[in-house]
Amino acid sequence: MASPRVTFVGSFVQDLTFLCAEFPRPGETVVGRFATGPGGKGSNQAVAAARAGGRVAFIGAVGNDAFGRGAREFHVAEGIDCRLAIKADLPTGTAGIIVNAHAQNEIIVALNANDSLAPEDINAHADVLRDSMVMVSQLEANLAAQAHAMRLAGQAKATVILNPAPMRPDFDPALLADVHILIPNETEFCTLTRLLPSSRDAVAADFDERQLASLNDAELHTLCRQFGVETVIVTLGARGCLVSRTEGHAFIATMLGIKAVDTTGAGDAFVGAFAAALAEYGSDAVEKAARFANAGAALSVTRAGTAPAMPRRAEIEALLESRS
Repeated sequence: MASPRVTFVGSFVQDLTFLCAEFPRPGETVVGRFATGPGGKGSNQAVAAARAGGRVAFIGAVGNDAFGRGAREFHVAEGIDCRLAIKADLPTGTAGIIVNAHAQNEIIVALNANDSLAPEDINAHADVLRDSMVMVSQLEANLAAQAHAMRLAGQAKATVILNPAPMRPDFDPALLADVHILIPNETEFCTLTRLLPSSRDAVAADFDERQLASLNDAELHTLCRQFGVETVIVTLGARGCLVSRTEGHAFIATMLGIKAVDTTGAGDAFVGAFAAALAEYGSDAVEKAARFANAGAALSVTRAGTAPAMPRRAEIEALLESRS
């Protein structure tokens, strides 16, 4: 029997990456190294899921240009069922990424064709959503199309995952009504907490990452329950992640002894590996899937790049076995 399908609806961008010793100051020019490759949150997560053993589809939009043609070729080579709408009047999305010697990054994304992904493009591939056990969305493509895809997937009884990245000023918290699993990082969690009316009595108006870091697991779990989403997984960078469910919570620590080279795609590695594992293990195995994803994210930071850095299933399983 074929493995369950995991469908990602979101962005493809061409990464234009510059590596340097230190970030340049305003007005300063520094000498570094350059690399380019496939990226974009939706695409990165699809690659992570496919390499982690998932049967994966990706729905997105690109321009009629070399980057767009390269996107299709790349996805096919990765074994991904690629469903790309061609926006002839727009360029393919691009991202300018700077990575310093401390594995920190700064990113500017030009959404371009991604922002013109339309509900009609989603409808053209409704068969993919109907065949999905898990559907994953982010905020790096047109929000109306993403919302439409989440509704269709939910109607088809798929588990809907939202990774609210990058957090946008036009994000409507009403989107959470169609979400079964929410996976924000620290910054996104703080922003969502400030946005949600149900959370305003629980935190200060200036609630930020520093205040989040001061919370214990139980306090963070209590905040997660304000979101009205069955499962919230807060990724906490080098600390690990907190899995908050209606019936309780669990903290999964990061793996020690991992030397970070480039953290750019770690969040996407986590989401993609998690979605693939959840489709395989079943919706009752959220914590097990999160542990698998934690290992996938740890491996991804040990190599440069985003999509090319996503680990294979055998690597993830070997790491988990070595740390068991």
